[in-house]
Amino acid sequence: MGIERKRRIEKTDHEKQINSTHCYQTTTETKQNRRVMSMTAVMIECLEGSTTAVEWSREMVQTGDIVEEIRIGSSRRLVVYNAPFKNGRNGVQKLLHASYKRGQTSIVVRVRRGRNDFVELHACIVPMHDGPSTGKRQQTGYVLRSIHDPNYAVAFADRMESDCLMLQGTRSSRIVSALDKAQVRDGFNSYPWERKMRETLPVFPSSTLLSLVVFPKATDDSNSRYTGLDDTLARANAWFNSSQASGVPITFMSVQTEQVLTKISGEAASSSVNAGSLSDVINLANASLYGFEDYHGVDIGVMKAVRLWYTACSGEYAIEINLQEGDVKLGFTVGRTEEGFIYIVSVCGEDDGGSNSTVGYDGDGGSDVDRDIEIELLPSSRSGLRQLFREAKRDSKLLVISRISNEKVLPWIVSPTGGIRCFDTVSISKKLSLHRHALRPILLHLLMPSPSAIEGSLWKEERKNIDGEVIRRDVVGEMSFKFD
Repeated sequence: MGIERKRRIEKTDHEKQINSTHCYQTTTETKQNRRVMSMTAVMIECLEGSTTAVEWSREMVQTGDIVEEIRIGSSRRLVVYNAPFKNGRNGVQKLLHASYKRGQTSIVVRVRRGRNDFVELHACIVPMHDGPSTGKRQQTGYVLRSIHDPNYAVAFADRMESDCLMLQGTRSSRIVSALDKAQVRDGFNSYPWERKMRETLPVFPSSTLLSLVVFPKATDDSNSRYTGLDDTLARANAWFNSSQASGVPITFMSVQTEQVLTKISGEAASSSVNAGSLSDVINLANASLYGFEDYHGVDIGVMKAVRLWYTACSGEYAIEINLQEGDVKLGFTVGRTEEGFIYIVSVCGEDDGGSNSTVGYDGDGGSDVDRDIEIELLPSSRSGLRQLFREAKRDSKLLVISRISNEKVLPWIVSPTGGIRCFDTVSISKKLSLHRHALRPILLHLLMPSPSAIEGSLWKEERKNIDGEVIRRDVVGEMSFKFD
């Protein structure tokens, strides 16, 4: 019994000794952790964000990361500094200053995130200044800019390690805060307008977007009263439908109202400027003319015109008519539709009388073979205009001329009296005749109804860009073409 009692006493003493040792170790570790948490550390402070998507990845250093090691210089003259750093941030700034003065700006910073997570930043040492970007500024220290993205800049700061760990733990909230503050910025992008226009526009520097402006119709002789906006839209619609019905190959694009300033007085001014109630303002929505009074007491009127946008069914195509000595006529005549479009009325050999007919041909009464040969030698036949006229006639369309020598000859405006501003056929015929006498080539642009007129052909278009390089395109369904 005495032996067993003695053993129980020894076992109890041993257990007490083990428990005492464990309690001492736990207390020591707690004190060490508290001492570590209360130690001052040098942490990373982000100054400028990155422009890339890797800013918030784990590979990029963030505010709150604890600096553990700094390596300055190249592999041959590498200097390594480990934490803790003497004098904290100020001591690190002295190291950066000395390295910058020696010309050693390459630096690698190894930081700790949490307990055992390490990240490295490869950067350059650059001075930091205060004040505006212009004028005299004072240097306040040094920062690091990432060599992968110079927009990403960081600095150093003194913090308790517990504060650093707290900042690291709030990374998600920092991302949300940055997202709320982030703004999409606008900017300017340089664009080679001259080169693009030369390479892409069929008629440089003109647009293939065509339009007609229709002014509201005056209801009295003094032009003080006008029909409403609905009437102007209806007249623009009627003009377009009539143009298509007459065979003009155009397609509707869009319609818009345009505000045209004019001076008004008398009854028109009193009925429009003095609209003061809300109901009167609402009634102006369909009015073609309304007004206001400027600072000098002058009544200014605003007239609502309608601009109708349209384009050719298959684009504009260029055809060049080369003239030779001995050409006594061009071989075609031009006319004008009621809507103001200039078109090819007839071509020698392509009238209603058949392929051998000679509209506008003053032959000497020879045989049909001689007559056909003379027709084939005419500029209209040599250039291919006769073939295009035949194809348009087969499609029951008009061969409309849109430009002569790059000058647009389409109707462009309808006056308040209802007249359509367009070009005169007499002056056009005279201009073409002068080309023939001067032996100067005639460049015509035509509104093509369909690409069938040039399908299967080997005709090519050659143009030069701004650098003088020749651009060649197949003509089927594109741009314009040239007949030699």
